[in-house]
Amino acid sequence: MILVDTGPLVALFDAKDQGHARCRRILESLGEQLVTTIPVLTETLHLLLPAGHRVSGLVDFIQAGGVGVLTQDEQDVRRCFDLMNQYADRPMDFADASIVAAAERNRTDKVFTLDRRDFDAYRIRRGYHRIPFTIVGDEERP
Repeated sequence: MILVDTGPLVALFDAKDQGHARCRRILESLGEQLVTTIPVLTETLHLLLPAGHRVSGLVDFIQAGGVGVLTQDEQDVRRCFDLMNQYADRPMDFADASIVAAAERNRTDKVFTLDRRDFDAYRIRRGYHRIPFTIVGDEERP
């Protein structure tokens, strides 16, 4: 399972985005299930508006099973708020917090993001351990 952040979703459906071609290449190379969160989807839809064709492309992609959408319960929302407080010096937004909380709940460390700076800093809680994210498609990493 790979969690998908806002940046790649916007880039995939906005041909004018500077990351468009790169994100399409990465998407074609991924062989695992892609999922995102409601806060990420909300942020993505906001950034893609008012260009309706971009939004409809994203909606079609989701409905065709290109990316699953995880729901959050009250415990997840509380965890997001805790994370936002923990990373207040960055600051962490709710969408990023939802990705970290989803990684913890679903026991994955993989994220498809263009936000390397923040996701290099974020850690996934696993018991007493703090696990770094693996950024998929990150060409700068060995």
